[in-house]
Amino acid sequence: MAGKGTGRDKGRNRDGGRRGTAEPVTGQVGGGLAELSPDRERARAWTLLIDGAPQSHVDLDDPGHLDFAYQRRIGHLIDLAAPARQPLNVVHLGGGALTLARYTAAARPRSAQQVVEVDAALVAFVREHLPLDPQARIRVRAVDARAGLAKVPDGWADLVIADVFSGARTPAHLTSAEFLDDVRRALSPTGWYVANLADGPPLAHLRAQVATAASRFERLALAADPVVWRGKRFGNAVLVASDQELPVAEFTRRVASDPHPGRVEHGRALTDFTGGAAPVSDASATASPPPPASVFR
Repeated sequence: MAGKGTGRDKGRNRDGGRRGTAEPVTGQVGGGLAELSPDRERARAWTLLIDGAPQSHVDLDDPGHLDFAYQRRIGHLIDLAAPARQPLNVVHLGGGALTLARYTAAARPRSAQQVVEVDAALVAFVREHLPLDPQARIRVRAVDARAGLAKVPDGWADLVIADVFSGARTPAHLTSAEFLDDVRRALSPTGWYVANLADGPPLAHLRAQVATAASRFERLALAADPVVWRGKRFGNAVLVASDQELPVAEFTRRVASDPHPGRVEHGRALTDFTGGAAPVSDASATASPPPPASVFR
């Protein structure tokens, strides 16, 4: 399941009016009550909510439109991972409404993508109401993220994107160094690991996740809202990790110029941010902290 949606960028139509007369669609899925709420400002766009918490936004007419700030940041990394339009092999851990898989298929035709989403009922609900482009090479597996990752061939993936939330929390077994060992196994030598992380004051979970990634990868960068960096608010942070040089300057520029601007840290500043936090192991792992109820208001 995709993570909670913060930093939505909404705008009126040029004529000032609202578009579409669609009504919300609901269904019971493994994670709770799923609802597809129509976007009144985009004709065939929908927001997926689970038990009232926003998860994903999809525009069927324009899959290149990313409504949530954290998804735009991941979109920047998809764009920067290779020359424009070059196909990639991508593993998505967490499916939600398949927003990022649709984005990749539109931006990089002929990409081969595997989506691992444990909630089979959610997959069926999304596919029924938000059908995939039949030309997109997207395979969806309804299994646990770590079990699905284990089936990815060694060195197959150019990108592994982790956006897994259960009850608005990342499960503990997807936060450990052992989990990242399997991510590394699935990645090509030049591949990138990208993760949507969520935390709030005092940012202990985020610091530990950065330390854990640093124990397994040579290069890291982290993008987040300034208020999240300062430990003032619960929110999303997007981590990218690789053993190769990352396009930090261009990623920083894109994140800073976003309609919902963020800040990117890397190198010594990111090491200092961890404050000496220890890497997480399977034995010590815990789920990410629950967001305060006010986040979804």
